[in-house]
Amino acid sequence: MHRKFIKTSLCLALLHLTIGAASAQFVWLDAKGTKQYSDQPPPSSIPKSRIMKEPALELRNSTGDTTATTTGPVVVAGADAAAKPAAVGAAEAVGTPKAPMTTAEKNTEFTKRQAEQAEKDRKTAEDAKEAAAKAKNCERVQAYARSLQSGERIATMDKNGEKAYLSDDKRAQETSDAMRTLNGCK
Repeated sequence: MHRKFIKTSLCLALLHLTIGAASAQFVWLDAKGTKQYSDQPPPSSIPKSRIMKEPALELRNSTGDTTATTTGPVVVAGADAAAKPAAVGAAEAVGTPKAPMTTAEKNTEFTKRQAEQAEKDRKTAEDAKEAAAKAKNCERVQAYARSLQSGERIATMDKNGEKAYLSDDKRAQETSDAMRTLNGCK
């Protein structure tokens, strides 16, 4: 009989602790309209009008004595802010410290930092690829300019597949175009 009493007492004590912990819960609607339950405060991105339940809130006077104990407001989404009790408004005026980040907020921040770093790496690789292509193009133009300035005959193929040699006027025009391009390479 004594064992049964101890087991029953232990079960009742555990039940009492569980009920106490369950009463200190936050309930809010997230951005998708889903109810969220937690013993931690909702993320700072959740507006006060979407918080449906908060645990007990104690207000202390200047001597440190507890002057009032009130539970958080039950607010329906979109309800008027004037419906808040005066004690809750006073607590907000005092300035409650910002709650620590939840795991979901930490994961969101981490994912955001990863995406930013990936974008930065992609841009860096793209810039390096463009710089390499520009350097290669500059080398080609420089070699072509040297060929033009050497004075040797340069032949090209026309649309009929026949060899055509650059005239002096065309060579001068090609040389000036190459020099203009090389000025952009510096």
